[in-house]
Amino acid sequence: MRILIADDQGCVRYALRRLLLQQPGLEVVGEAADSQELLAQTHGSAPDLILLDWELPGLAGMGGLSALRRTAHAVRVIVLSGRPGARRAAQAAGADAFVSKGDPPERLLATLRWAAAR
Repeated sequence: MRILIADDQGCVRYALRRLLLQQPGLEVVGEAADSQELLAQTHGSAPDLILLDWELPGLAGMGGLSALRRTAHAVRVIVLSGRPGARRAAQAAGADAFVSKGDPPERLLATLRWAAAR
């Protein structure tokens, strides 16, 4: 599975990349720190899945996810956030799944396996 990581915090992108690179069958094809980088990387790297920070600069919230879906409708999106209330909003906006940034890494990996099986 080809994965694009979109988060404005470099330490979060680094930790996610390190975790994902240890997993067989997962490939990190790009990283984005804001909406412009996300859209460019989405078009340039053709990911199967995007790990999307719910508060990504320039693409935050429901409107941002809808815009991303219009340009990359076949890509699965797992929303990441440290805000407890974001889960319901992300699901209402069309996210395939939601993982809290406070969840253990095993939760994210299980969600990735679930998304890959869809």
